[in-house]
Amino acid sequence: QRRSLAPSQLAKRKAGDEDEEEEDWQPPTGRKRQKAAAETESGECYRSPFRKPLAQLTNRPHCLDSSQHEAFIRSILSKPFKVPIPNYKGPLGLRSLGVKRAGVRGPLHDPFEEGALVLYEPPVLSAHDQLKIDKDKVPVHVVVDPVLSRVLRPHQREGVKFLWDCVTSRRIPGSHGCIMADEMGLGKTLQCITLMWTLLRQSPDCKPEIEKAVVVSPSSLVRNWYNEVEKWLGGRIQPLAIDGGSKEEIDRKLVGFMNQHGLRVPSPILIISYETFRLHAEVLQKGSVGLVICDEGHRLKNSENQTYQALNSLNTPRRVLISGTPIQNDLLEYFSLVHFVNSGILGTAQEFKRHFEMPILKGRDADASEAERHKGEERLKELISIVNRCLIRRTSDILSKYLPVKIEQVICCRLTPLQAELYKNFLKQAKPVEELKEGKISVSSLSSITSLKKLCNHPALIYDKCVEEEEGFMGALGLFPSGYSTKSVEPQLSGKMLVLDYILAVTKSTSNDKVVLVSNYTQTLDLFEKLCRSRRYLYVRLDGTMSIKKRAKIVERFNSPSSPEFIFMLSSKAGGCGLNLIGANRLVMFDPDWNPANDEQAMARVWRDGQKKMCYIYRLLSTGTIEEKIFQRQTHKKALSSCVVDEEQDVERHFSLGELKELFTLNETTTSDTHDKIKCRRCVNGHQVRPPPDGSDCTSDLSQWHHCADKRGLQDSVLKAAWDAAVTFTFHHHSHEEQRGIP
Repeated sequence: QRRSLAPSQLAKRKAGDEDEEEEDWQPPTGRKRQKAAAETESGECYRSPFRKPLAQLTNRPHCLDSSQHEAFIRSILSKPFKVPIPNYKGPLGLRSLGVKRAGVRGPLHDPFEEGALVLYEPPVLSAHDQLKIDKDKVPVHVVVDPVLSRVLRPHQREGVKFLWDCVTSRRIPGSHGCIMADEMGLGKTLQCITLMWTLLRQSPDCKPEIEKAVVVSPSSLVRNWYNEVEKWLGGRIQPLAIDGGSKEEIDRKLVGFMNQHGLRVPSPILIISYETFRLHAEVLQKGSVGLVICDEGHRLKNSENQTYQALNSLNTPRRVLISGTPIQNDLLEYFSLVHFVNSGILGTAQEFKRHFEMPILKGRDADASEAERHKGEERLKELISIVNRCLIRRTSDILSKYLPVKIEQVICCRLTPLQAELYKNFLKQAKPVEELKEGKISVSSLSSITSLKKLCNHPALIYDKCVEEEEGFMGALGLFPSGYSTKSVEPQLSGKMLVLDYILAVTKSTSNDKVVLVSNYTQTLDLFEKLCRSRRYLYVRLDGTMSIKKRAKIVERFNSPSSPEFIFMLSSKAGGCGLNLIGANRLVMFDPDWNPANDEQAMARVWRDGQKKMCYIYRLLSTGTIEEKIFQRQTHKKALSSCVVDEEQDVERHFSLGELKELFTLNETTTSDTHDKIKCRRCVNGHQVRPPPDGSDCTSDLSQWHHCADKRGLQDSVLKAAWDAAVTFTFHHHSHEEQRGIP
């Protein structure tokens, strides 16, 4: 019988006085034992070398020195990492974090998933090519992150694909730039964030396409860009936004940004304003950047200014310019934008002017000959064919599928007797017409334009000039009512201010709508403030004096449904671009700008993604004055933009250049000088008729405005209430009429 040699058993046997028995005991001899003994006697042993004799265990631990102990502990801790997830089926192993995975290369996201947005699809290889190709050089799919592709609308998916093709030189070999020219509210920011995130994470070579990207925007939009990146990427990336600080602090941040390198850059996106970029361009020009995005890129319309020069010297081949209004005043500005993103595709500025600009503009004039028109159209088609390879443009008609109705109305307001007398008195004294006839454009001519525009807003804006009896206002002080003071606003002295007072009062009393008031002059905003205080309207004001950080806070507060503010006053120069003011659904454009893009930008603040209410846009013009001339000039410029950017055919030539120069006149007998000039075929005796009496096409006249209307034709109850105050005529445009089949 075999006895256990376990220490516990040995102790028991010793306790039971079995010492003798232990000594006498011999294991029994069986056949195996006899065989083993015979092998031992013969000197041959077939015992396996892997079998080790049993060693007697004791309770005393082995004494190890320190080096042995440390080695023993290290052997325990050096076990391979195991994923602490129950039933984990993913890749295990024995590789360290961050080390390139061996095996077949694959895309970052599944290209065959439902709804996947594939930007690049590798060519299909034959079986023979697959055997020959280097496995480490096989191109892979480039697929937009599903987090973003799930929220992109169809037109945005198309836009992202276009942008990626351009910046990777797949549309124009050797050129890496493009212009995103979608109209306001179509999600240009989201499309560019999607492009940046894709380039920073993947490429057909199975590595990031770029290391860093720079976003340059107006100062009021720096924080908005930062918030948009956070909103759509949800903390997957940490952008660096610079919206203030000392020169040393900004330089230190920019140096840190430029010194980042590698596959995983901590802050790969820099968001900076145009002004800050220009002041600190030297730091950014010391290294290279993978991509630069210029928001509101029409700021680069002049290739001679310092901001353009600073950005153009940035070491980056990939350039994206965002502008909803790429043509603002003339074709040479358009050339500057295209030249910035893709240098050389239109030649030099002189070549462009000779070959494209002059023939196109001559052909667009209402007095052009048939040969000039034909040549202009040919050059226009040639220009469009070149630029369309790097420019994508969609109009806001797309938004009508997602947003509520927008009604835009141009309201002609008659001058008050005081305004009319001051206006005529100025034209007699200043005599700006004679200077224009002589071909002179002097400082006094420009000053005259500003004075007349301010007079159209309110006589209070030129009261100081009347007191000082400046040129054009000598003896004008006696025309003001006795006891007049600028300390309080008197709406009855201005036709437009009277209409505005009615609009605000009716809106406040009949609805819970909020209103945005926009003007080009801070002096006019001061008048708005006085009006609001006298009527006890709660308001906020944004102009050039407000800091960037504070702007973002007041916009966020105003957009909150619980905020009590009724009015948002906005300087078009300071905040007309990019702001999202969906908390309001009514906007009053109090005075026009020479540049139609400025007005378009300002008027797009309320009709954008997130808006839930029907929107009303009121553009106020003083009847028969310089403001109508400015509006006509806008129409002329927008017609040029429609031809070049939107590729519209048969855009009406409404005005000749001679008519547009008739700035310094006052037509007191008309209800609308603009309506008279366009020779509207819809109206008979001032009333609109459907269809036109001669059976012609309704949409051929002043194409952006669908209706002319007197009081009977109005649908807006707010404007109807204000009509009798000072309104003489309106044009209005209904955003959904194309979809509803209304001509």
